[in-house]
Amino acid sequence: MRHYFIEFKEGLGFSFRAIRANKMRSALTTLGIVIGIVSVTLMGTAIEGLNGAFNASIAKLGADVLYVQKFPWGGGQDWWMLRNRPDLTFQNAKAVARDVTIADKVTVVTGTQATVKYGQKYVEGVIIIGTDNQFLETVGSDLALGRFLTQQESDGGRPVCVLGSEVASSLFPNENPLGKTVKLGNFTYRAIGVVEKQGSLLGVESLDNRVYVPALRFFGEFTNRRHSNIQIWVKAPSKTMLDDTKEELRGILRKTRHLAPRDPDNFAINQQEILIQTFNTIGGVIAAVGLFITGLSLFVGGIGIMNIMFVSVTERTKEIGLRKAVGAPRRTILMQFLIEAAALCLMGGFIGLAIAYPLSLIIDTVLPTSMPLSVVFIAILISLLVGVISGFLPAFRASRMDPVDALRYE
Repeated sequence: MRHYFIEFKEGLGFSFRAIRANKMRSALTTLGIVIGIVSVTLMGTAIEGLNGAFNASIAKLGADVLYVQKFPWGGGQDWWMLRNRPDLTFQNAKAVARDVTIADKVTVVTGTQATVKYGQKYVEGVIIIGTDNQFLETVGSDLALGRFLTQQESDGGRPVCVLGSEVASSLFPNENPLGKTVKLGNFTYRAIGVVEKQGSLLGVESLDNRVYVPALRFFGEFTNRRHSNIQIWVKAPSKTMLDDTKEELRGILRKTRHLAPRDPDNFAINQQEILIQTFNTIGGVIAAVGLFITGLSLFVGGIGIMNIMFVSVTERTKEIGLRKAVGAPRRTILMQFLIEAAALCLMGGFIGLAIAYPLSLIIDTVLPTSMPLSVVFIAILISLLVGVISGFLPAFRASRMDPVDALRYE
């Protein structure tokens, strides 16, 4: 073992002396590896960042919540058929709340956009959510201030509202919003609470740019289609009972919507798993294409390493012959040139990582990125493998040289 260590140490010394003797050539040789490692690293950080942002966003939907809606998530069906489905109604929601036995919570949700005003301040494009007193418990959110809608307010449609944290901070930067009167569109409401900060959903829709009002009041003021176009959100007792809850819910909806046994469902029961599967499919394709493209740059860099190593072997033919003449075995020569190729690629790998990290911080201002240690280790491992693979043929050629012919080489 000690003998192999000495050979490795000598090979390392020979390799670094050769690299220092040809600084410009070594730098140009590693350029392809640098570009390849930067590409691979940035692709890895983007994939990790998107996965993390997606998982954080999707967790807000709740793994144990079912979303009964007119349209399915992910599409995949005839759009015109889906468009002609009858809207879900309050009667459907009441039937679910009355007949379901497995579900933990059932809430009604509908929405629109409006401008919210308080005095001279206003916020445009706020999502007005019409719902009931079960909403917060269904989605698992908490209040930062005040309280949520009561059952009496939900059933009676009183003009009260609960603000999202973003709306509250915009309209009431220096005062308590509780008890204040705000205008939602053209209608006046009294603020009774503020929901805690929730962030965004899939990086697109802010969950804090919302105002919650009683659903009955919502239909009386924000839409001319009374008690229609709603969603029914159902919270299962646990994730293990999600399928049982879904089957019971499906049976209740088919009955209340008067579907014959052979009729297809004219509603969709969506859940978190659907979005996860869709994202994984799309993300897998993007990752495969991206890694293939970045792999091409590494391939080109590897070809460059191989070419330079063949040149290096040719230039040092007499040195190889002399070492073999004094008793150096083939493995020693092989190891020397493999170490040199691997060292060139590792240098390119570390330089690539040094360039990729600040670039990832810049990209993070537009797209979420993350550079965990796993991405760093993979980048270093890839650069090492490229060096070993690219340098093997030149090193093998050097190890097979005849010492007499090598010493006579001009």
